[in-house]
Amino acid sequence: MTRSRRSSAEAAPASGDRAPNGSPLDEQAVARLAEAHPEGLSAAQIVDEFLRRGVRLSEATFRKWVQLGLLPRSRRVGRKGKHQGSRGLYPTSVVGRIAEIKRLMGDSLTTDEIRRALRFKEEIEGIERGLRGLFAGLGAELASDEAAVEPAAARKESGRLLADLEGRAADLVGRIKELERRVVAPLVRAARARAFAAGAGGGAGDLL
Repeated sequence: MTRSRRSSAEAAPASGDRAPNGSPLDEQAVARLAEAHPEGLSAAQIVDEFLRRGVRLSEATFRKWVQLGLLPRSRRVGRKGKHQGSRGLYPTSVVGRIAEIKRLMGDSLTTDEIRRALRFKEEIEGIERGLRGLFAGLGAELASDEAAVEPAAARKESGRLLADLEGRAADLVGRIKELERRVVAPLVRAARARAFAAGAGGGAGDLL
């Protein structure tokens, strides 16, 4: 599908996050995308997010990374309106994953090494999504009409417990991410050393 034939709904979804010198999106930019597009992004939207920052990425490369298991597969989401069909959407976390793949390629990791380096990403992202959904659901129940009949002191205590658990969960996920970085670091260092000894970049050129 060419850029000129894309519908307006699949145009680049956000503005104001342009990074200089083709640098990829940071965590704050990914968080803004997630807030603006809770259902996810199409392949075309994700590619546009990188292209408008001057970072090379094609839809063919994107889909190849999905086939290789480096990126999660899309899920079908119905379009609004009658007879509009559905389209495949990817979680916004894919944007950060692509930036990570490009960084690992720059560190001269092979395709198999990149797959190893990313093996925990989807599980961690799944934990984050699950916790967000769980806490949102609990919060909605606490704010429901049914909960309003409970004593105010009990509702206040439940609210404090929810806030405490959200904070603890965020801390736990942060510590898991730190552990993941520590586990992956030796793999990256070994790839850098190998590339330095070889005197060339090498790496996962087959991913492009």
